[in-house]
Amino acid sequence: MPLEPIERASVDELRSLQLERLRWSLRHAYDNVPHYRSSFDAAGVHPDDLKSLDDLAAFPTTSKDDLRANYPFGMFAVPREQVVRVHASSGTTGRPTVVGYTKEDVATWATLMARSIRAAGGRPGDVVHIAYGYGLFTGGLGAHYGAEELGCTVVPVSGGMTPRQVQLIQDFEASIIMVTPSYLLAIVDEMERQGVDPRSTSLRVGILGAEPWTEDMRREIEERLGIDAVDIYGLSEVMGPGVANECVETKDGPHIWEDHFYPEIIDPLTGAVLPDGSFGELVFTSLTKQAMPVVRYRTRDLTRLLPGTARPMRRMAKITGRTDDMMIVRGVNLFPTQIEELILGTPELSPHFQCVLTRSGRLDELAVRVERRPDAAPDRAAAAAGALASAVKSRIGVTIAVEVLEPDQVERSMGKMRRIVDNR
Repeated sequence: MPLEPIERASVDELRSLQLERLRWSLRHAYDNVPHYRSSFDAAGVHPDDLKSLDDLAAFPTTSKDDLRANYPFGMFAVPREQVVRVHASSGTTGRPTVVGYTKEDVATWATLMARSIRAAGGRPGDVVHIAYGYGLFTGGLGAHYGAEELGCTVVPVSGGMTPRQVQLIQDFEASIIMVTPSYLLAIVDEMERQGVDPRSTSLRVGILGAEPWTEDMRREIEERLGIDAVDIYGLSEVMGPGVANECVETKDGPHIWEDHFYPEIIDPLTGAVLPDGSFGELVFTSLTKQAMPVVRYRTRDLTRLLPGTARPMRRMAKITGRTDDMMIVRGVNLFPTQIEELILGTPELSPHFQCVLTRSGRLDELAVRVERRPDAAPDRAAAAAGALASAVKSRIGVTIAVEVLEPDQVERSMGKMRRIVDNR
């Protein structure tokens, strides 16, 4: 199966296409999204001002707060009736970030995911075991449509039920698994508990994303499973998974599919654009999205842009962290304010709490240390702790431990509360 022509294009051809598509995208956003019209006007810029790719730096950035302020459909650039699907990420104050797709957007996404799976070593006819979550989260359906587009056989397992994951991998002889790296290690542990040699399975490629992972984890996964472990990158607001993907022949960082997304690195404090190779915050502008174009969207991910190797598109270094206080626990994003929201709805528990992150083996774990209110009996507070853990699991999708402390046991601060204690 040959590469797409754009995957063999020269850098000059790629930049010319980007400029053409960027002009369209800015005009599309300005003409159809009130937020972009007002933000461009306030910054004194107009789509016609874009004469070169460098001119994009004059346009204002877009943040997750902008998306929340326009909840649910205010960022859409087409009538809602033309939006065939919506996805959403979990919200910090009850409002998630909502993204929409036209029929053509879904087709583009499927094409880019197929490109990503092929870059990772997948081919038509492969059996693809998908253990990303399905639903409002973009991971499961994004992987699903891409694998089908490539011509693979899809096993849409979703997450959880780990013993069943092992059985289906064996029974259906999957050659590719798409999953978070931490959960893949949990599957490997379950194989060993069942007496199955992980290296004896049919798996040969793991396409792993939705959470940061290290080269050490790659080595362990590859050694224990006897596979190639390849990094995939994406975020809902820009499209979902498949914004960038590593090529299996180099495994030197995800190549950004620059014919559809224009990347920049900015100083997270000043917003100044930094040259390629500099460390900073990753920013994306969509080039082809119809339903919800994004202009200079601040991902909060910290990385560097590197020259292309296996493809002409630039690569991004592995994500080293984020500029905000978001926690990523086993592939699920959550914020302390989401925990706070649920605690405040629990009368027996005080708003004095901390989120403590630890790593048990190779899996991240989250414990919430929270005080009982002075007027709450200890047994009632213990029952409330169980209810809180259940609420976090059902609403956010993360399993946590809740430790109830006596009043005045959580550290106090006169300034910003240290909500996150990271002991990993």
